[in-house]
Amino acid sequence: MDQIEPGFGTATLLLIAAAAVALLLLLILRFRLHAFVALVLVSLITALVTGIPFADVVPTLLQGFGSTLATVALLVGFGAMIGRMLEITGGAQVLADRLIGKFGADRAPLALGVASLLFGFPIFFDAGLVVMLPIIFSVAHRFGGSVLLYALPAAGAFAVMHAFLPPHPGPVAAGDLLGADIGLLVIVGLVLALPTWYLGSYLFGLWAGKRFVLPVPQLLGALDDDRHDRQPPAFGTVMLVLLLPLGLIFLNTGLNTLATMGVVDGEALWVNILRMIGQTPVALLITVLVAMWKLSGGRAAQDMERIMDGALGPVCAIILVTGAGGMFGGVLRASGIGEALAGSLESVGMPLIVAAFLISTALRVAQGSATVALTTTAGLLAPTVAATTGLSPFDLCFLVIAIACGATVLSHVNDSGFWLVGRFLEMDERTTLKTWTVMETLLGVIGFIFALIGWWLL
Repeated sequence: MDQIEPGFGTATLLLIAAAAVALLLLLILRFRLHAFVALVLVSLITALVTGIPFADVVPTLLQGFGSTLATVALLVGFGAMIGRMLEITGGAQVLADRLIGKFGADRAPLALGVASLLFGFPIFFDAGLVVMLPIIFSVAHRFGGSVLLYALPAAGAFAVMHAFLPPHPGPVAAGDLLGADIGLLVIVGLVLALPTWYLGSYLFGLWAGKRFVLPVPQLLGALDDDRHDRQPPAFGTVMLVLLLPLGLIFLNTGLNTLATMGVVDGEALWVNILRMIGQTPVALLITVLVAMWKLSGGRAAQDMERIMDGALGPVCAIILVTGAGGMFGGVLRASGIGEALAGSLESVGMPLIVAAFLISTALRVAQGSATVALTTTAGLLAPTVAATTGLSPFDLCFLVIAIACGATVLSHVNDSGFWLVGRFLEMDERTTLKTWTVMETLLGVIGFIFALIGWWLL
């Protein structure tokens, strides 16, 4: 949809944008309207207020919604299937046991954190944490000490992977809205996620485990019954499923780079075939098929179908909210608000990446959901990014990471993750604020500093 010639001045358009975001938060927070419904409603109202012709309103909404879903639905759906199969078959237990055996008892928190980083690539934060908690509690019982010593490095690993890396919905949606290369985003996100996790989660977890001595909760003491009557997958099989999509995506990105450098012929048939295989949706599809084959454990075909069907239900709401965030961004692009925001940021001299972090932080603090903060900020800034010249593919990736960092900080009582972690670890609200909230803020700030350095250097 082409941009509509705005009939308002810059100040008016910015006021409309601010009012749209305020209305969105009011509907979600005060009136408890579902984020999907609120985003669609606010998108429609914004389109009408900004003067988009009546005949173009619905096409503008549908284009923003559909273009986002075209990318997000495939990635999130396949990622959920991979995660569910690893969960049901006991892959997390195999991975944790092997890593603890390699790292040793003294480095059990590091082993659990590394396992969570690997397991957190395809699995969403909530599901991944719940899967790992029985293992965390078992290790804490075995080696002693505060449960936070073992739980915070693992929880932080899931949090940083969920915020920084595709196929998780936030970075996928933000990358799609801003036009970032998803394969390159995986590489950049991984490079920044590892030191961010080590400094903001692992080291903080070691400190917090000594500062707050909490007993191991008597929760989740047994794993899923479905895992007890079958041989768990081999460690090599779990690693294959976890690393296969990364390898395929890296193949695509590497060939793109080599073609740009002239090392390989970008028009060659074999290059185009390999690049197609390395496209993220195809890479995840191949991984799903391999996981079905390698992780079946003798299960009947209908059982595997049931497992994968169960994986899709919980992510439907995430996919729809993400698509609605894309719809909101489409309206803002068509209305000319992005151009106005670009001019305002330029006039105040605020770097685009700093504005991205601050806007995302404000949305995160106000309404709690990291995914909504990510997608809404990306939607707000997408027209600005499109109107800004000279941004490299790396710049776009660093911009996505900056938005993700803003959407990570200051998790508090309006964030479901705050209550999930607090309740499972049997912490009161004060202790959760001193541990989980502080860790999330450290992850966001440290990650943003790394992204800002990359923005300046590259």
